[in-house]
Formats: sequence, C-alpha cells, structure tokens
Amino acid sequence: MLSVLDIFRIGIGPSSSHTVGPMRITRRFVRSLAKRGELRRVARIRIDLEGSLALTGVGHGTVDACVLGLAGFVPQTACPDEAAAALERVRREGTIDLAADHRVAFDIARDIDLRGDVMPDLHPNGMRLEALDAEGRTLREKRYYSTGGGFVASEAQLRRAPVDDRISSGRSVPYDFGSAEELLAMAQDRPIADIVLANEDAVRPREETFAGLDRIAAAMDQCIERGLHRRGVLPGSLKVERRAPDLWDKLSSARPNEAEALFDWLNCYAMAVNEENAAGGRVVTAPTNGAAGIIPAVMRFYCQTREGPCRDKRRLFLLTAGAIGLLYKQRASISGAEMGCQGEVGVACSMAAGALAAVWGGTNRQVASAAEIGMEHNLGLTCDPVGGLVQVPCIERNAIGAVKAVNAARLALHRTGAETTVSLDQVIETMRQTGLDMSSKYKETSQGGLAVNVIEC
Repeated sequence: MLSVLDIFRIGIGPSSSHTVGPMRITRRFVRSLAKRGELRRVARIRIDLEGSLALTGVGHGTVDACVLGLAGFVPQTACPDEAAAALERVRREGTIDLAADHRVAFDIARDIDLRGDVMPDLHPNGMRLEALDAEGRTLREKRYYSTGGGFVASEAQLRRAPVDDRISSGRSVPYDFGSAEELLAMAQDRPIADIVLANEDAVRPREETFAGLDRIAAAMDQCIERGLHRRGVLPGSLKVERRAPDLWDKLSSARPNEAEALFDWLNCYAMAVNEENAAGGRVVTAPTNGAAGIIPAVMRFYCQTREGPCRDKRRLFLLTAGAIGLLYKQRASISGAEMGCQGEVGVACSMAAGALAAVWGGTNRQVASAAEIGMEHNLGLTCDPVGGLVQVPCIERNAIGAVKAVNAARLALHRTGAETTVSLDQVIETMRQTGLDMSSKYKETSQGGLAVNVIEC
C-alpha cells in the first residue's frame, strides 16, 4: 500500500528522481550483494546511467548520489557535510567502502558511464548496475528505474502486469479507493483526511502516523528557515544568486498582514525551499524535490496562528495533500522525465490547492475541484532545466505554483454548483496523456525549451 508517508520523503537535493532515487538504488544493490553472500568477492562496481539520468545527471547530482548510495548513505538521514567529505575521499583515494568494511577500487569517471544515447523503454530514468570479481567476471547485473519522488523499481517490478489501479493493492485497508470519484463516494460527509487516516491505521498505530506527519511538517519548516538565512551563489555554472533572504528581510520590516504582500510571502517561502534544494540541502519530496517548495510555502502561510504553527491544521493539510498525490502517483506519474514539469510542479500545485480548500472548510467536492483547477492550468508544463541544473526555471516555477494553488482553492470555494465541468479523474488522465504525447526534449533532458535557448554561462 502506498502511504502519505511514502509521498512525503525526507531527502537531499537537488532531485528526488535523479538524486534520492539513484542513491536508494545503489545502496539496494550493495545490500543485495551482501544478502546473497557475494559482496566479499566484488572487486569492481560499474554503473550505466541511461536516458534522463545521463542527460541531466551531472547537474542533478546523480553521479554523486550513486557514489553515496554505494558508500551506504541513506537519503533521509544523510548529512550534506558528511556526504561531501565522503565524495572527496572517493575522488582523492580512488577507492570506496561498500557496506562500510569492504573496500574496492572505484574511479568515478571510469566506473559511472553517462549513456545519454540510451532511452530505456520502461522508464526514462534507467540504471544498469554490474558487480565484477577480481578476474573481471560478472557476479551480478541488475536494472533499476527511478520513477519519481524518490520511488524506485526493478526491471522485474515494472514489467509485472498490474493487478488493478487500486492504491491499496496488496494490503487490506478499510477504504480501497482507486480513483477520486471512488474516494469521494466513500468519504460522503466525512473529510477526505479521515479516510486516508483510517487506511494509515491499517499500516501502523495512529500515533506513529501523526508523529510521521509532524516530522514531515517540521522538516519543511526547517528547510524554509535555512533557505531564508543562507546567502550566496548556488552551485553550478549558472551562478544563480539566492534571493529568498533579501525578500525575507524586506517582508520582515514591512507592516504585518499587508494584503498586497501575500504573493511575496508565498514567493519567499517557496524560493527558500528550492534554493536549499538546488544547493543539495535537506528537503521533503512534495511530491518531488523539484517541486518541493509549493506545499511547504502554502502550509506555512495558512496553517498557523499568531502563537505559531497549528498542528491539527498541518495534519489535515498533509493528509489531504497526500491523498491527492497518491491518485497522481497511481493513475499517472510524478516523474518529470515521464510527464514533464506538469508531473512535478503541476501535481504539487494540485495537492496544495486541494489541501488548502480542506483547511478552509471546503466540502470534499470543493477539495477535488481545487485540486483539478490546480492541475488544469499546469497542463503541458515542460521540464527544461537550463544547464541540467534544478535552478532555472525551477525555483521561480515553485513560487508561481504556490500562488496558483491558493487561487485554485479560492476559485473552488466560490463555486456554487455541485458538479464541475472537468473532474479530478479527468484532469489526471489528461495529464497522463499529455505527458505521453510530449516530446522527450521537454521531459528533463535539457534538450529543448529554455535549456537550449538560454546560453549557459
């Protein structure tokens, strides 16, 4: 069963599909070798990065993430400073410790091959890993895919025919919904968050779910705070200056509750998160790293009182947003390499819009309407990062997405009729079809759009 705690993952930037996913994959590969009793025979590890992972892998931190995963780093607990030190040691010594105590020779330039000429059939984010013994014989070879939002799958998993479109496939839950319409029918007069929480109860005690949600909210807040106070130039050739701290200073000295400053606050919070993400800091996939700023920005502004954050509102917000994210993950995709940026910023905008409508007391139909509006006006959004970096247009795109989410929620709550022209299920399917039709140039390959029309400095 997919859980809202799966949708919101704590990891490091700059990309959930290109950093978090590959780190998990290489760590899984080493653990599989150890489990099979083959690790001690390994003398060399080779990795082929294919498709989008190769074309934007350097700028997205994929190469470094692969090394860190081999060295045993876990995305949700990795310290950026310790990770940087480990990478420097590998580069300096030309060796890597697998499972902490099995050292093998490892040359990043030799052992990680960027195969941008290979576009895998199953998913654009493909990886081939090979373990060899001292004689150069293959001990184990495996293909994996980073499917977006930090989710990963083996080739066997992706080739397996799905049983159905149920979100809870493989686990018994009280509310087994596979579409927005089924979710609304099951919820009736109960909040969507209650339905999700009841399903989470089948996985773990409720107190653990609440603790997980509070931990996610706290991590989002911490990311905003770091982004508001760290200045300087972001890594990479574009030399993008951090802007959130200056905007924060201006807003902090202005009169409180200025109506005209609403957009500025949302812009400030969203950019703070995505500047941290671009710098390789710790963020929460919401539902991806590239779109990590929208949900924290909206939640920070609207789920607090004068005394501080409102815990109950934040839980309601995250549970509702998570339900919407589960629908997109199951019925379409949250991978920029599959769907373009409509699958990242578009989905985050949809999730935030529906969640905010719930916090504002909207009906379940209004929540679904807000989520639909949030996506409808992001359909066709391309993923064309300049220089392969998650900076331009990604950082500002999150700011725009946060503002758009609030407007979508307001439009939905002003709706008077019970029925909408476009349903949430219809817009999710439209996004899926649009993503399939979209040229690969505009799906996280940096081969089209702004990526080729803006000269990298």
